[in-house]
Amino acid sequence: MDIIKATPADAALIAPLFDAYRVFYGQASNLQLAEEFIAERLTNNESVIFLALDNNGDALGFTQLYPGFSSVSAARIWVLNDLFVSDNARCQGVATLLMHAAKELGIKAGVKGLALETGVNNVNAQRLYESLGYVKESGSYHYLLNL
Repeated sequence: MDIIKATPADAALIAPLFDAYRVFYGQASNLQLAEEFIAERLTNNESVIFLALDNNGDALGFTQLYPGFSSVSAARIWVLNDLFVSDNARCQGVATLLMHAAKELGIKAGVKGLALETGVNNVNAQRLYESLGYVKESGSYHYLLNL
C-alpha cells in the first residue's frame, strides 16, 4: 500500500471515494459533482489530499485537509475535514496511515495542530482519533492533535 499526495490528475480516482463519503453523511450520490469538487480544490491549491493506493494502483481511501487559522492561538492549523476508507479496505490500517500522513504534513508545515470533527454516532472514527492522541473537546465532537 502507498500513501501519495494527490494532484489534480488524481481527481477521477478520488471521486468515487469522495462520493461514497458524501453518501455516508446523507448526501445524494453525484459522481460528477464529486470529481469537479476534488479537481477544483486540488487545482486551486485549496486543500491537500492524501490517497491510499493498493499494489494495483486502486484507491482504498483518502483524507482531505484544509489550511486554517486559530484566532485565539494566533496560529495556523490544518482542518482534517474528510477521512474515508472503502468498505473492502477497512480494518487494514488504511485510516491510520492516512492520519499519520496528515500529522506529518502538520509537523512539516509547523502548524499548531490538526482539528477535526465527526458525527456523534461515528464511534469507530472516534476510537481511531483518540488512539492517535486526539483529544475530545466539549460540546460537539471536535478533536485537536497538538504538534
